[in-house]
Amino acid sequence: MSSLWKRLKSALKNSLWGVIALVLLFEEWGWRSLSAALKRLGQWPPFAVLERVIRELPPWATVCVMGVPAVCLLPLKLVALWLFANGHGTVGLLFLITLKVVGTALVARLFQLTEPTLMQIGWFAKYYPLFYNWKETLFTRIRESVAWRWGRRLKTQIKSQWRAW
Repeated sequence: MSSLWKRLKSALKNSLWGVIALVLLFEEWGWRSLSAALKRLGQWPPFAVLERVIRELPPWATVCVMGVPAVCLLPLKLVALWLFANGHGTVGLLFLITLKVVGTALVARLFQLTEPTLMQIGWFAKYYPLFYNWKETLFTRIRESVAWRWGRRLKTQIKSQWRAW
C-alpha cells in the first residue's frame, strides 16, 4: 500500500509540475507578443497619457495597479463558471481562454511600465530575482526535455511544409 501511495503521490506531483510548466510557458509566450501589441496601442494619445501616469505612480500605487486586471477580470471569470454550470462548456472555455489572453496582455504591459518602480520596494526587489531565476531554471529543464525537442522538430517540419505548399 505504501509503494502505491508513493507512486500516486509522485504522479500527482509530476502532474502539478506539468500544469505549472504549461501555465508558465503560456505566460512566457504571451508576455512578449501581447505586451508588444499593447505597447502599440499605447501610442494612441489617450493610452499614452494613461501609460505616463502609471509610470509616474509611487511604489505603493504600482502594487495596487498590478492588481487591477485580477480585480476587473474576476467577475468575468465567474461568468465563465456560470456558463460551464449551465451547459455552455465550449462558450465558457473560449471565454475563459480569451480572459486569460487579455489578462496576460494587461499584466505584461503593466509590469513593463511599473518594473522600475516595483524594484524600489524592498521585498519585491529581494524576491523577484529569485522567482525569475527559478522560472528560467524550469524553462531550461523544459527545453531540454524529449517532449520539447520533439515539439520543436514537429513545428519546424510544419513550417517547412507550409512554406513548400
